[in-house]
Amino acid sequence: FLPAADGLGSIAIDTTQLNMSVTDPTAWATAMNNLGMVPVGLAGQQLVTDSICVPGFDPSLSMMTGITPINPMIPGMGLVPPPPPTDVPVVKEIIHCKSCTLFPPNPNLPPPSTRERPPGCKTVFVGGLPENATEEIIQEVFEQCGDITAIRKSKKNFCHIRFAEEFMVDKAIYLSGYRMRLGSSTDKKDSGRLHVDFAQARDDFYEWECKQRMLAREERHRRKMEEDRLRPPSPPAIMHYSEHEAALLAEKLKDDSKFSEAITVLLTWIERGEVNRRSANQFYSMVQSANSHVRRLMNEKAAHEQEMEQAKESFKNALTGILTQFEQIVAVFNASTRQKAWDHFSKAQRKNIDIWRKHSEELRNAHSEQLMGIRREEEMEMSDDDSGDNPSKKLRVDDSALAAQAYALKEENDSLRWQLDAYRNEVELLKQEKGQLFRTEESLTKDQQLQFLQQTMQGMQQQLLSIQEELNNKKSELEQAKEEQTHTQAMLKVLQEQLKSAKELAEINGHDESQANEINVLTVALVNQDREKNSEKRSPGLKSEKEALLIGIISTFLHVHPFGANIEYLWSYMQQLDSRISANEIEMLLMRLPRMFKQEFTGVGATLEKRWKFCAFEGIKTI
Repeated sequence: FLPAADGLGSIAIDTTQLNMSVTDPTAWATAMNNLGMVPVGLAGQQLVTDSICVPGFDPSLSMMTGITPINPMIPGMGLVPPPPPTDVPVVKEIIHCKSCTLFPPNPNLPPPSTRERPPGCKTVFVGGLPENATEEIIQEVFEQCGDITAIRKSKKNFCHIRFAEEFMVDKAIYLSGYRMRLGSSTDKKDSGRLHVDFAQARDDFYEWECKQRMLAREERHRRKMEEDRLRPPSPPAIMHYSEHEAALLAEKLKDDSKFSEAITVLLTWIERGEVNRRSANQFYSMVQSANSHVRRLMNEKAAHEQEMEQAKESFKNALTGILTQFEQIVAVFNASTRQKAWDHFSKAQRKNIDIWRKHSEELRNAHSEQLMGIRREEEMEMSDDDSGDNPSKKLRVDDSALAAQAYALKEENDSLRWQLDAYRNEVELLKQEKGQLFRTEESLTKDQQLQFLQQTMQGMQQQLLSIQEELNNKKSELEQAKEEQTHTQAMLKVLQEQLKSAKELAEINGHDESQANEINVLTVALVNQDREKNSEKRSPGLKSEKEALLIGIISTFLHVHPFGANIEYLWSYMQQLDSRISANEIEMLLMRLPRMFKQEFTGVGATLEKRWKFCAFEGIKTI
């Protein structure tokens, strides 16, 4: 730190901490004192940024001492200082405004607590405001932190302030803990301790989500552009077949530079099925043109093989020269290891020479093995050539010109034969088309009517079979119901006769009333037993272990739903456990067990709903 008397003109002023009204002398004096700009008459004052404000400082002294006045309207200036470094203790100062004064909290107290910052937070909660604080005063205090877009003040001494940017919220949090006093009043309604905290606002979160979506879109666009840049180019589109395009393609097939492109088009046409009796002759000529390039390709292959042989020969010669130099280097190392020269080297030099000799010998052996491998390959090729040099081969080499002429004549013969076949195919096509013209429209309509009648007859037969099956099922069900009814009537008559006889015996023998009740209980038990048998006959038992598991799961689900559940809700739950089960299977299983599950209807008209309930606890009492 430098004293003010040692040259005030060399002071660098941080303009990022100034923003105040020129008409307020108190705020101006406080800012001058905070910057360490003290008149010459005040000796011993240092340039400290965390000094305490001097309320009695006269702003006119700056003109007397020659201090250059500072423009307070420079952009970026503010009364609230930026957050200090982490290694420097935070010392807050008094902040003077036009309508109020903010007094800092006790530095020995812990910093005020804040909630977790919501994403994209631009809104702060300000509590502990004075009762007489107005929206204009709040605007005056917090507009030093940044542009304010909205202030929502409550009647209970708190408000919400929304800033234009997120970094302005951090400046507003800095004011948490300050005591706010309106003017110079000492009334309780004119003072209060501020508590500033992050607020969770829907608008902030919506803007943050929009920003994230925009960034995601940009990232996807960037990745797509990168993928498009790295993707190999698409092959050119193949044109559709036509006689004009076929003629152009035949010319391209004869050109060596355009052959690869043309052969691709020809292959695509053949795979698409463009070859028919009319176009077979044209396609054959194009295939023949493609075959004519075989000789050219074989000549190119021979030229490349010759170049490869020359490259092999040059490589073998270079490798032989390298191997000769390796032999010379190894000979130098071997001569150095003899006693005449070896005794004059130091221990470190001998060690290095020995390492170099071993490394050179390894490289020489590797190169010699490679050269021997090349020579063995050449010998094998020469042996193959010798074994193939027989008299028949020499005759073939001598008669190559005659063979080429014979091959050309054969190709011409084949082309003429294919042309003749193409003409025959065209004649047959014309005959078939002429025969189809004589077919009358009446025969076509008769065939269509016959097919339609056959289809309707088949449909009616299928419907008749299904109706017969349903009739047989209904008859069997009706017979079972009649048998059950006759059985129950017979059992009822037997029980009634037993009951009458038992009562007569009780009256004759003088039994008491308890014995009569036991007889009644016995008869009721017999009736229930008979009902159980009938129900067992009606509902067959469980078919598999899977049905038992389904009944257990459904019972548990309906037990925790005392008001019941519809079949769609139950099926959606069962789908999570077994995706292959259907709603129809669940409903059939519930209908087979009427004592465990019962069906009820709720609602009226359009709101009518069918619900299933678990009634096993009620049904077990009736068993």
